[in-house]
Amino acid sequence: MTFFFLVLITPWIIVSSRSIFYKPILSPDIWQEKKRRGEKHKHTISQIRSMASAFSGDETAPFFGFLGAAAALVFSCMGAAYGTAKSGVGVASMGVMRPELVMKSIVPVVMAGVLGIYGLIIAVIISTGINPKAKSYYLFDGYAHLSSGLACGLAGLSAGMAIGIVGDAGVRANAQQPKLFVGMILILIFAEALALYGLIVGIILSSRAGQSRAD
Repeated sequence: MTFFFLVLITPWIIVSSRSIFYKPILSPDIWQEKKRRGEKHKHTISQIRSMASAFSGDETAPFFGFLGAAAALVFSCMGAAYGTAKSGVGVASMGVMRPELVMKSIVPVVMAGVLGIYGLIIAVIISTGINPKAKSYYLFDGYAHLSSGLACGLAGLSAGMAIGIVGDAGVRANAQQPKLFVGMILILIFAEALALYGLIVGIILSSRAGQSRAD
């Protein structure tokens, strides 16, 4: 929970200290000249804004958009990695005694790997929506892409944890009682549906990003 809190609160901390975004743009020689003249930092910010006047959107909005794309892929891959590793351990342990059931019990591993594809889809949609040639990308667009990425990524993470735990216990139990295979598959399907919910909501939210430019 602490990690998730840091991920959510870090963008606002960075945006609040706006000098992080503007100060590295100028070369050291220019900074020395500004210091010699005694000009304040706010003048430098205004000059940078005038140089970027061709961009009619918000300067910090693309940060949130790219953060949403990264969150979608990273969290989904984290869920896929956990689900694959957790259920893979169960398959390996079960395969020692029942090697003929290995291919049949590989279903949880496959379903966990699909979660990464969901995050990849949202990340591609978001990244293609951030077009520098459009010259207009507002905070509404950035927040829409951020929420889209978090919705898909965190849903994929939760689905991966569920698939990993169920898959690990399910393949071990299936080796002892083959009748449990159908029940395990049903549980895995409902766990996979959690990631599908996040994918659907993520697509809807990402499609809302262009409405600020249309209006």
